[in-house]
Amino acid sequence: MPLIMGILNATPDSFSGDGLFADDAIFEGRGPYLDGVVARAATLVAEGADLLDVGGESTRPGAVPVSDDVELARVIPVIAALAARFDVPISVDTSSPVVMREAATAGAALINDVRALRRPGAMEAAAATRLPVCLMHMQGDPGTMQAYPHYGDVVAEVRDFLAGRVAACGAAGMAPELLLVDPGFGFGKTLAHNLALLRALSDIAPPGVPVVAGLSRKRMVGEITGRPVASRIHGSVALALLAARQGAAVVRVHDVAATADALKILAAVEHGSIAPGPFDESIQ
Repeated sequence: MPLIMGILNATPDSFSGDGLFADDAIFEGRGPYLDGVVARAATLVAEGADLLDVGGESTRPGAVPVSDDVELARVIPVIAALAARFDVPISVDTSSPVVMREAATAGAALINDVRALRRPGAMEAAAATRLPVCLMHMQGDPGTMQAYPHYGDVVAEVRDFLAGRVAACGAAGMAPELLLVDPGFGFGKTLAHNLALLRALSDIAPPGVPVVAGLSRKRMVGEITGRPVASRIHGSVALALLAARQGAAVVRVHDVAATADALKILAAVEHGSIAPGPFDESIQ
């Protein structure tokens, strides 16, 4: 079964509505807001998160980039606080070389880059940290990626892109065992593209490279079910299960408890893998 990556959006403008702060003014007073971050992280860990992904720049469709200074102010105190308090690895969701380096120093254990280390200096920064890196496919950039997504063969093009980025990392001296790939559901893709990628997920990565699947609460769930973002938990869990059956090594989710329960059921049915939890016989 895949590991569960719990999402911590240290932003005021997350598409999913779960950004931890209403606006950036709160970042001027780090003490009070960190208590809320730690509490949210503790909940995710208790619910079954195997790692926590902290992001300080929204990459939703139409998002506007933020400066390195803003991103650093949003994520570095959070990463340091979480790394000091929890045993689970902390991932930093960033494309900024500066943030990668500072996050590694603060205690991050994984770099999750939606731009697959294509920003100037990002490859060198990531290699210098010696951390694992997740390389994601995105057509265009967040500001324009959903304007007119188009492919000749989306599966072949995403597969080739990811293979090329893995090769580029190897040429930069990064160990292959430190790399993961993500097909980038919703990042410059239509519903048809997303579904094609999900069906081909088991064949999307170079041999031996783990796949990360981020499907939680995304537009494709709304397009299929008609549900608004706040009501997409059931569709998101269904997609996480489908990704697991297609061999995803990590599922990146907002709703950790529901995903963890569903994955336990899947593991019990398919593999006889059962890790019993507390059970109240009065409610059986």
